[in-house]
Amino acid sequence: MTERVDRSGLKVDAGLAAFIEEQVLPPIGQDAASFWEGFAQLAAVHARRNRELLDKRDLLQAQIDAWHVDRAGRGIDQDEYQAFLRRIGYLVPEPDAFTISTRDVDPEIANMAGPQLVVPVLNARFLLNAANARWGSLYDAWYGTDALDAAPAQGPGYDPARGAAVIAAGRAFLDEAVPLKAGSWADLESPEFLELADDRQYLGETDKGLLFSNNGLAIEVQFDATSAVGSTDRAGISDIVLEAALTTIVDLEDSIAAVDAQDKLAAYANWLGVIRGDLTDTFEKNGRALTRTLAADKAVTLQTGEKAVLPGRSLLFVRNVGHLMTNPAILLPDGGEIPEGILDAVVTSAISTQDVKGLTKYGNSRKGSIYIVKPKMHGPEECAFANDLFDAVEDLLGLAHHTIKVGVMDEERRTSANLAACIREVRERIVFINTGFLDRTGDEIHTSMHAGPMIRKAAIKGSTWIQAYEKRNVAIGLRHGLSGVAQIGKGMWAAPDMMRDMMEQKIAHPRTGANTAWVPSPTAATLHAMHYHQVDVFGLREGLAASDIPGLDQLLQVPLADGTNWSEEEVRDELDNNAQGLLGYVVRWIDQGVGCSKVPDIDDVGLMEDRATLRISSQHMANWLLHGVCSEEQVMDALKRMAAKVDAQNAADPHYEPMAGDWDTSMAFQAACDLVFKGAAQPSGYTEPLLHEWRLRKKAA
Repeated sequence: MTERVDRSGLKVDAGLAAFIEEQVLPPIGQDAASFWEGFAQLAAVHARRNRELLDKRDLLQAQIDAWHVDRAGRGIDQDEYQAFLRRIGYLVPEPDAFTISTRDVDPEIANMAGPQLVVPVLNARFLLNAANARWGSLYDAWYGTDALDAAPAQGPGYDPARGAAVIAAGRAFLDEAVPLKAGSWADLESPEFLELADDRQYLGETDKGLLFSNNGLAIEVQFDATSAVGSTDRAGISDIVLEAALTTIVDLEDSIAAVDAQDKLAAYANWLGVIRGDLTDTFEKNGRALTRTLAADKAVTLQTGEKAVLPGRSLLFVRNVGHLMTNPAILLPDGGEIPEGILDAVVTSAISTQDVKGLTKYGNSRKGSIYIVKPKMHGPEECAFANDLFDAVEDLLGLAHHTIKVGVMDEERRTSANLAACIREVRERIVFINTGFLDRTGDEIHTSMHAGPMIRKAAIKGSTWIQAYEKRNVAIGLRHGLSGVAQIGKGMWAAPDMMRDMMEQKIAHPRTGANTAWVPSPTAATLHAMHYHQVDVFGLREGLAASDIPGLDQLLQVPLADGTNWSEEEVRDELDNNAQGLLGYVVRWIDQGVGCSKVPDIDDVGLMEDRATLRISSQHMANWLLHGVCSEEQVMDALKRMAAKVDAQNAADPHYEPMAGDWDTSMAFQAACDLVFKGAAQPSGYTEPLLHEWRLRKKAA
């Protein structure tokens, strides 16, 4: 039974109350009684408005469902469809010309282009790794992955042949990024003879070597002729270290399983630790206990002889949850649970206020800002609500308005269709927009669930609407002044073991004009950083700014499989693919409380999956089931066969609980079934309500 304490009418989990009153409020000079009184008033106003917005979502969806049912078999006429969407308020008028006016934005967001990590807040080791991924060894990234097209390393120790290939690739990279006045880096015999083609690229010296700059990113060439690598190098170069993950999103949303006060407290404690600068994690590796801490800043002696420091850590955003879910960590005076997004906004901002006030070991924002990514907002009304909520939080904490900056995830259809209006509602605090295939496709399917069966999941990536969606995101962002102020981002590369493929494909992201894109690991961040040396994003944007914005006729083309008759084998393959991906993630979420991990796909390729993969898979299966493409029996057959496959894929995990055969007792399997068979009825197709219900049952058991 949860122990609760009364705080101004709020029934607060005792552990959470103690954490806030003992660790969060005293350093920032907040009186606990005044804080709780203000929190209670804030919650009373905003919880009611939050509920009204969710009711609006349900009303719009019911109207869209009815429209499609009434026109079954008639196809979708875009003029008629868009007129209907405007009439019900799903589409709003395009705003008059405006430019965002966000101030006090750190350069990593406003003026630099580079990789972005997303890391689950509940895993302290991963969190520290991500925060420290501001700098990464290119030699290590090449040596230990398939990114380098050379024979893999042989033996447990250092392989000189592999090392030579890495050194040669490093020289080629330097020739492109920091060319010499004459000759090649491969011919360099000593740093004393180094002359650059452009002297402005030289920044200064570090304690390990020389620092250069290209396209706004730093490159550290380290020299140590006594090291294993440097001793084989004619110039004594021991490593090339790249400025890599400029920013990291510390995630309280899709990559964690947080369903109660215990989970939320663990999440907030890690956020406090990383902000305060004292977070550590001790773990065992190769039989030795290792302790990880945050990296210090990098000291530089400039050409002038002056001393300077470069940030040693990634600039941190915190991703709060969206507007949908509530959490039992706090009960409102009427007995209902607090909307979790309101709880996150207050607590993560209160923690971050220690950074704003300069009370932390290293400091996160040098501009005194708090960066919150807000996901899963539907349209401009919900963005306006987030803006007002952050105003209220700033008042509660005694912060100037717009201290809290917002990143808007463009991952819901109503937001995509009204993106300019959404940006306008947060124009004084917006620092980020991005795109995401999985959630956006899940909402695409659910919004048009009753329009007809969708094309196969893999084919959706090439459909008209998603091409328009990706282009509109960049073009609308540029039109309204995000360049030089905010990030325009692209989605995740999900396969951490397929770095060669990533290097071939992910360069497409900076070429769109996006100044950041998500990567699954610090190693991937180091490799992806090379793309931003190849592409001058801000220079590229000058030619993109005048580009036409794809219209709604393209964006709102529903990916229907009109007239398609799939074979029984094609249906089985599609169901198997969806069921395997669904089960492989659900079983860890429900049974172990793991919200993000490398999950083998149906072909045994490890993919970094979070909750968004459930939304697209469950919605696609629910859509085919609704329209008779498959039967309940076929879906259940796929789920049971894929449960056995997932069991086999996890056979080496001592904590794993098999599903196959335990159909009535495996909560993970039952949760997966619910996600499909109840999928059409879930709010916006979200998986959170069912996942939370089953996870709470599992924890109780």
